[in-house]
Amino acid sequence: MVRSLAYVGALLAALPSARAGFNASSTQNIAVYWGQNSANQANSQQRLSTYCANAEIDIIPIGFMNGISPVITNFANAGNNCTAFPDNANALDCPQIEEDIITCQKTYGKTILISLGGGSYSQGGFSSASAATSAAQTVWNMFGPVNPNSTVDRPFGSAVVDGVDFDFESGVNNLATFATELRSLMDASASSANRKFYLSAAPQCVYPDYADNPALNGVVSFDFIMIQYYNNGCGVSSYVPGATIQWNYNFDVWDNWAHTVSKNPNVKILLGIAANTGAASGYVSGTQLSAVISFTKQYSSFAGIMMWDMSQLYENSGFLDQVVSDLAAPGSSPPATTSTGGSKPTSTSGGSTGPTGGGGGTVPQWGQCGGEGYTGPTQCQSPYKCVVSSTWWASCQ
Repeated sequence: MVRSLAYVGALLAALPSARAGFNASSTQNIAVYWGQNSANQANSQQRLSTYCANAEIDIIPIGFMNGISPVITNFANAGNNCTAFPDNANALDCPQIEEDIITCQKTYGKTILISLGGGSYSQGGFSSASAATSAAQTVWNMFGPVNPNSTVDRPFGSAVVDGVDFDFESGVNNLATFATELRSLMDASASSANRKFYLSAAPQCVYPDYADNPALNGVVSFDFIMIQYYNNGCGVSSYVPGATIQWNYNFDVWDNWAHTVSKNPNVKILLGIAANTGAASGYVSGTQLSAVISFTKQYSSFAGIMMWDMSQLYENSGFLDQVVSDLAAPGSSPPATTSTGGSKPTSTSGGSTGPTGGGGGTVPQWGQCGGEGYTGPTQCQSPYKCVVSSTWWASCQ
């Protein structure tokens, strides 16, 4: 039985502790990005507090701080209620978002993150390790607890976010140094403020993620990651219900990362999906979505669903209800399978960058055909060719 949002909202409003904010021991977390109005309709993105009142949403990453050195912020139509700082026209002072973050946290118990990067980030990272360290300090002074000794502009004023999300989609020089310093600052603040601050990332499903791998590769402790299983050949649309081998869908690869590579062995993974047909390529719903969620529940790192983005979700009537229902339903118990959508991350260096393996058969479009540790077929179905993307990954394109 699918629960109505109105009924659930009324019920949980009376029990605010029943479900609010990220819960590492839950498999039913729901995160939805807000701030970019990807539906691009005049009224499709309301103010942040509107969505915090929805009891089914636990985590809201705000996108984006799409420039770090120098600082750039962009919140689509929400920026209409902001003003530029006098010393930087590309950084916005947003008292309405400040007010809403405080309401979201204190009234509704939501986990609010500031997301760095996004598709328009193009600064390429930091020129040196010292520049990366300084940039991390700037970011935390902007969005963390108010530092009386800092003079940096704070886009959300007195509001303090619950953490930082990395949504870098292009290369970032000295990212590991930046992330390490940011994690250190967050942990120090957590001790003095007596509250938890989260570090998350939103890598592409292809393993290893090109942009975020320097930080994800056992260097920095992330609390959870929200993998983009859309806009990629390894996305949820490539999952084949009932198949013994998943040629493309590779949650097992990332689950193995969580247990064998991640600096935090208890890191959690949210399955990222498109919230509507116009949100991204690879949108799924109905039985396909139910099947892939049921299958993915078998992995111990699974912690729920991430969606892109809020404006698209609210244009898609009934979709959130389905996600909530699918997460609450008993998971299937499929046989343990190995995807070919990315080799197991058992090694982080060395090895050939060309196709390896050589098992029988041919590989369909977007399927893996090579990479370190891969033992499957390397011959692509016509007319596709095996294209190397990294040490660990080659696919038929």
